[in-house]
Amino acid sequence: MNADELRTLQAPLKDRYREDPGGAVVALTARGALDEADVVCRVDTGRALVEAGLHPATGGSGLQACSGNMLLDALVACAGVTLKAVATAIGFELRGGTVSAEGDLDFRGTLGVAKDAPVGFRAIRLSFDLDTPEPPERIEALTKLTERYCVIFQTLAQPPTLALTVKRPG
Repeated sequence: MNADELRTLQAPLKDRYREDPGGAVVALTARGALDEADVVCRVDTGRALVEAGLHPATGGSGLQACSGNMLLDALVACAGVTLKAVATAIGFELRGGTVSAEGDLDFRGTLGVAKDAPVGFRAIRLSFDLDTPEPPERIEALTKLTERYCVIFQTLAQPPTLALTVKRPG
């Protein structure tokens, strides 16, 4: 896909969202089913069924996906797609590359071993390894735009309001 094809694809959407800002707000959903016997949640991604379980550092077997890794996977996927879209839009020559993320977790927090240990990532690092002849200032511009428009990156950087509810039958 080139910049003109991307603009043609996105132009009617941008026009519609300018005319009707409320039409741009879409509620994405995810759903999981709890296993009756094991510490597992089966998540239907719409493309595949993923079994999430405990990380080995919390007693898991390692046979199921770790939700922490899934969060990093989502960040990598979003950043990669955003980078490609931005590169296409600005005519950035990108021959290929990789996107990677790593995060630091102190499992004492998750296991309730130490009250001062955080539950969740204390740091996440995202990196791009790009095959490009572009000069450093263009790479920096691509990186800044990717950071600005990556939904998962921005969600982690500026967390939204969260709510939790419990429903019971009857």
